[in-house]
Amino acid sequence: MVNSPEELATTLESAGYLADDGVATAAFLALRMQRPLFCEGEPGTGKTSLAVALSQSLQLPLIRLQCHEGIDAAQALYEWDFPRQLLHLRALEAGSGQLDVDAAEQSLYTERFLLARPLLQALKEAPCLLLVDEIDRADDEFEAFLLQLLDENAVTIPEFGEVRAEQPPLVILTSNRTREVHDALKRRCLYHWLEHPDLAREVAILRRRVPGVGEALATQISVAVRRLRELELLKPPGVAESLDWAQALLALDRDELDAETAARTLGAVLKYTEDMDRVRAKLDALLA
Repeated sequence: MVNSPEELATTLESAGYLADDGVATAAFLALRMQRPLFCEGEPGTGKTSLAVALSQSLQLPLIRLQCHEGIDAAQALYEWDFPRQLLHLRALEAGSGQLDVDAAEQSLYTERFLLARPLLQALKEAPCLLLVDEIDRADDEFEAFLLQLLDENAVTIPEFGEVRAEQPPLVILTSNRTREVHDALKRRCLYHWLEHPDLAREVAILRRRVPGVGEALATQISVAVRRLRELELLKPPGVAESLDWAQALLALDRDELDAETAARTLGAVLKYTEDMDRVRAKLDALLA
């Protein structure tokens, strides 16, 4: 247990995550109030990394559900292992001359044949941290299904019965805001909007996460990335791209970011050829 946002920030730092006051406070309240935390923000602002760092620093198993278009309850909650059920039936038939249909049916729907997907795993293995990543990619029906699970910390499987968490899992939901998530889901959560880190924090992150990068190079990278984020790019770089750029420069034995080196390594920080063409024309100004 942690007793304050400041203590949680220190704990997160031990896992390599440098949280600002807002993030530390939101995560602390989620822990203390046992409420899901809904983290929204642009890609690359550290939403998923926060969940990973919380699981590591609090020594909680991390169970991740990666949302996508068309995800349904079967993919997120449970499935029955049909091939093993079929083999079980054949074994029963071979072992006895006459098969008791009712007994055979009951034997099929036991935990032995239940394939737990992330949501059911979280209920069964709590205390744990459940990361529902990119909930904005799922559809309305899945959101409605998730609401019930968050409300009750339990689910009823028709053939099996109720599965209820003895202790509610710590739930982190993330969204890149590709669409608006319904208010009903947000009402059940604490909410925090994650911004890109300020210059000093991004320098500190680079120096912490990329051993060997000097302060001067980390500062040059951070300044350049902040200027890139101010352009109207198809995909502005996040912290992950800053880290990739620093690692690329170290791999080339560079301790300074000049225009020539930046042009050669733009693929580490930009992911669209249109963005790269636009930035190449402005490299001297970006690095000034």
